[in-house]
Amino acid sequence: MRILLTNDDGIHADGMAVLERIARTLTDDVWVVAPETDQSGLAHSLTLSEPLRLRQLGEKRFALRGTPTDCVIMAVRKVLDRKPDLVLSGVNAGANLADDVTYSGTVAGAIEGTVHGIRSLALSQAYSYEAGAPIPWHVAETLAPELITKLMGVELPPGTLLNLNFPNCEPQEVKGVEVTAQGKLDFGLSVEERLDGRGYPYYWLRFGDRKGNFRAGTDIQAIRDHQISVTPLKLDMTDYSVQDNIALALNAGVLS
Repeated sequence: MRILLTNDDGIHADGMAVLERIARTLTDDVWVVAPETDQSGLAHSLTLSEPLRLRQLGEKRFALRGTPTDCVIMAVRKVLDRKPDLVLSGVNAGANLADDVTYSGTVAGAIEGTVHGIRSLALSQAYSYEAGAPIPWHVAETLAPELITKLMGVELPPGTLLNLNFPNCEPQEVKGVEVTAQGKLDFGLSVEERLDGRGYPYYWLRFGDRKGNFRAGTDIQAIRDHQISVTPLKLDMTDYSVQDNIALALNAGVLS
């Protein structure tokens, strides 16, 4: 089995080292094409106005000055001589849950793999955002290999990827695996204004406390309950439940 690894935290991130160790428990044919620098929050974006600079750092290991989406495209179209059998994106520092998956470069790496018809998984490790709090990488590293092996045996329809989140607890405290739906969180960003050395304003986007619908069966509730969350996501964003209503409105002349 050939596995392609990417992420959004950058090729030198701790989570990439964890992901490499996870992948090497599954196969010896592991390729890494990951961003040269941190690309967090860039979602499923492409680099179209600047050149893509590719550097080889070692055997089957490449850094790209681009986004996670760029990395998967370059790997499939340029670097590898054939498609990988699996794309793993992560392990992200911090969970990717609920509405936040739309911002996530980690999830985007798996999205792009899915676009190319490759089974793709995004992996994220939850942790406390308090200053100085350690990231419990050993949770994902301990539990992901067996979980990925099981998920490889699950038939997925075209256009579906899997979003895996590991809880912030010790591996022995994980209560199981739950197949979940996306939860709902309120908008968690605020705009902080500061002044530079000449008195001109500049701004930081900052995360704050998040409120949400913590109901059973959602990814956010599973992580709160110390369970691994596995959420199937689809590329098709069509809201089929609304199609008929729009068609009726158009046919009735409500819209012109």
